[in-house]
Formats: sequence, structure tokens, C-alpha cells
Amino acid sequence: MSPRNIIRDQRVREERIEQILNAAIRVISTKGIGAASMSDIAKATGISIGNMYHYFKSKDDIFAEVLRQGQLNYGHNLSLLEKNTELDTYQILHQFACDWLANPINWAYTIMLQSARTTVSVPHHIRQDVTDRFTVNLQPMARIIERGQSQGHVVDGDPLQLAFYFVSLIQGLTLQRAPGYEIPVSINVDQIIRLFCPL
Repeated sequence: MSPRNIIRDQRVREERIEQILNAAIRVISTKGIGAASMSDIAKATGISIGNMYHYFKSKDDIFAEVLRQGQLNYGHNLSLLEKNTELDTYQILHQFACDWLANPINWAYTIMLQSARTTVSVPHHIRQDVTDRFTVNLQPMARIIERGQSQGHVVDGDPLQLAFYFVSLIQGLTLQRAPGYEIPVSINVDQIIRLFCPL
């Protein structure tokens, strides 16, 4: 096999894995982790169940990978915001909230995160990994808040605790955006930020 074919095959494999993971988010978030099956995910992806097993051994493996990739991307993006010295704390929190709330899939992803941590049928190692990554991902937000406190822009309090409150509030609001069942109340990001950065 020529190197070009190996590269092409690898690219096709990566694209197929991404398709499976995207389909899994939709299926698991609407059916729940317990009710969703490999065949449901295969059908949503448009491939045979047999072909699914070329990419993942089980539904738990798919679930774990969706969460791992999502949390790593989330942490990476938050770290980039933390390193941005051109924006003040208010602007960083505003951008974070707007970006998270604007993503049409984040309601489903948030449901999956909560399901991973609260559903007893989810293997312990997945539950622990999700919790550990969530905790690690609070660190950049805590540093953003601490920097804002030192500049007098953010309310007093434990930065990690405030980071936890802020992230939980934004993710909770995301849940209200489930398609077809949206709560008919607009979300004013400036009002949210003022809870942490009063004028």
C-alpha cells in the first residue's frame, strides 16, 4: 500500500469516528445512556452495526470518547481564553458564556456530562474520568476569576468556588435550550456576568 493510501485511509477513519461520535451525542442525549444502543448509534451514523465494531468495541467506549474529546477541547479553549491578555475579565467571561450558549449541540453534551456522573449503569472509571476532567477544567476559569479579583473586577470569594458557580450556571442555562422544548425566556449574558463582575 502506498503512503498516500495509508494517509487517505487514516483520514477516512478519523472522519468516520467523528461521524459516529456526533451521532452518539444526539442519540444518547435524547434516549439516555441506558436506553441508547450501538444499533441506534449505527443507524444515526448511517453505517451497519457490524461496521461500528471496526471503530468501537462498545457503547461505553463511544460514550467515554465523546466525553473525553469534548472535555479536552473545552479545557483547551478555556486555556486559550485564560492566556488572552488583550481581553479583561469581563470580556473573557462574556466570550466564554456567549460561545458556550451559541453552540447548538452543547445542551446535549451537558446532558451527557450529567448522565455520566449520575447514572449507575455508567462504568465507575468513566464517571471518575469525567469528574476528574471537569475538576481540572475549573482551574483555568479559577485563574481568570482570581486575576479579575486582583484587578477589582470580580466579586470576592474563593476563585475555584466562583469558577464552579459560573460554569455550572452557564451549563445549566444550556439545558434550557433543548430543541423543541426551549424555555421562552431570553438569556442576557451581560446580566449573568454582572453576578460575578458588578459594575
